[in-house]
Amino acid sequence: MFSTKLINIIKISLLTSALAISSSVLADVTKVAFIYVGPTGDHGWNYQHDEGRKQLEAHFGDDVETTYIESVPEGPDAERVITQLANKGNDIIFTTSFGYMNPTLKVAKLFPDVKFEHATGYLRSDNVSTYSARFYEGRHVIGKIAGKMTKSNVIGYIASFPIPEVIRGINASYLAAKSVNPDIEMKIIWVYTWYDPGKESDAANALIDQGADIIMQHTDSAAAMVVAEEQGIYAFGQASDMGAFGPNAQLTAIIDDWGPYYIQRVQDLRDGTWESMDTFDGVKEGMVEFAPLSDKLPADVKAMAQQAIDDLRAGTIHPFTGPINKQDGSPWLADGETPPMFPDVITMDFYVEGIDSKYPN
Repeated sequence: MFSTKLINIIKISLLTSALAISSSVLADVTKVAFIYVGPTGDHGWNYQHDEGRKQLEAHFGDDVETTYIESVPEGPDAERVITQLANKGNDIIFTTSFGYMNPTLKVAKLFPDVKFEHATGYLRSDNVSTYSARFYEGRHVIGKIAGKMTKSNVIGYIASFPIPEVIRGINASYLAAKSVNPDIEMKIIWVYTWYDPGKESDAANALIDQGADIIMQHTDSAAAMVVAEEQGIYAFGQASDMGAFGPNAQLTAIIDDWGPYYIQRVQDLRDGTWESMDTFDGVKEGMVEFAPLSDKLPADVKAMAQQAIDDLRAGTIHPFTGPINKQDGSPWLADGETPPMFPDVITMDFYVEGIDSKYPN
């Protein structure tokens, strides 16, 4: 017979072991937070980042706990929200818009034990990594398609903010279209917002009034695709497959696939191998993908587009290959030359020769 004292000792021992096991399990749960500049229902940039978050959850199951806050403006509000997320014990925070760069760096200094990942920026610190995708590779492909498919020789481009990421896309699209159609002209409207369906619709209609029969965009909603469908012209999905909004209009879409990156970086954190780094992946690495090429494309245009995708995947072509001059006619790249990633590509702040729009300040 066990004494009462011995039984109590056994109970305490079992309880202590259970608490230790419970604490160990809890310690193994990685808390991951995301902050988005627009709504997850935009069917574009923020939607696709949130799809990446869902892939992260599916991959790790109960080993991760994710949270997100959407529609956070760039600026002071972002700093406040990022601070809140750090205070809540998140182990790693993904800040997913260019304008979050400085707020991320400021908050990171206050929370040295938290890891931060900033999308599309270029400033890092010991606990801040940067990541982006070579979206301009995708725009090289859609530029070639647009150059072949336009009948008016006018391509419309809805641009958000004049940051390097957007400028790269404009230049890459124009150069690719020009390479297959020397008569091409590009009209650009700056809306100075990432997500505003009303402004995006107005911009699309204004571009059509200027003769555009194909619309490109670097904004987040599907509004331009809806206008293209209604007006009977072509368009390209942005960040995700927008074919449901323009089954007759969409020729393809550039798809941002963030899931594998999020999974890898959280795994690095859990393994203790996370370090500050810069990632700038593209078609070759699978961070830039494409929606199916439309059956409305003639066989030769579809083959041309697929060849461009294959060449980008193989790493045998570069969207910026000379000879290329800047808008003012000054030389940029000599024949066959490609630019260094930094500073030319990362900080691109000029139009290429042939674009007649005024460069925005």
